Amino acid sequence: MSASVLFDVPGPRARRRQSALTVVGTLLLAGLLGWILRILWVEEQITPDKWEAFTDPDILEALGEGLLVTLTAAATAIILAIAWGAILASARLSDHGFVRWPAVVVTEFFRAIPVLLMILFLFLAPISPLNVFWSLVLALTLYNGAVLAEVFRAGMLSVARGQSEAAYALGLRKTQVMTLVLAPQAVRSMLPVIISQCVVVLKDTALGVAIGSEELVGVAGRIYIAPQYNNPLAVGLFLAAVFIAINYALSRLAVWLEGRQRRTARAPTPAVKSDLDTGA
Repeated sequence: MSASVLFDVPGPRARRRQSALTVVGTLLLAGLLGWILRILWVEEQITPDKWEAFTDPDILEALGEGLLVTLTAAATAIILAIAWGAILASARLSDHGFVRWPAVVVTEFFRAIPVLLMILFLFLAPISPLNVFWSLVLALTLYNGAVLAEVFRAGMLSVARGQSEAAYALGLRKTQVMTLVLAPQAVRSMLPVIISQCVVVLKDTALGVAIGSEELVGVAGRIYIAPQYNNPLAVGLFLAAVFIAINYALSRLAVWLEGRQRRTARAPTPAVKSDLDTGA
């Protein structure tokens, strides 16, 4: 029998009181939501004419192209950030100080600088040859790669020391130990965090609006400033719904992968019969 260590199990009267408070709280929240919606309706912020833009085929096509740019920028930045983070993590785990300390400085430097500042610098610097798309992608790569470097390093260090000691005893070099022994085992703990960082990359693509990027937020921004629409709230709700849907899908993917890895780790290893067992 399980019992709570924080409080006693509520009796019949306490359960009725909790149920009553739940109902009252729900009604209050519903009333508050209705009041907010009524005000927005009176102020003509959520009336049907505010959503008319999303019935225009040309606008929907432009939003689709903007979404494609957003996903392309995010996917490119994620791939490059993983590679950049792996390089930094490998350098930070090096036994050579002249390799390790520059990696530490680079990692901490790019983790400390705001992403928007990097985007503006890469795009506006007089010597920068980058266009809008690559200024956004490179800034996201540098920042998120530095964050992932710490994730990779922590994942590698979380593997039991006996694993690396056994590999060294077999005569493997450190590079072989990291790539063949530590990395495959560390992936199980790192994968959900990596996917969570992918969510951050996707959301940060919206910062490209500061340099005129043609991603989803930039395209949508031109809708609500149009005189015939003037619908910032409707556009904001639309963008929120799109990002919530994509990020929720990525979050569920992280949960699924974590559960799959946990089940794989608990799965029993099939027994191998010896010659004695088979009577040979």
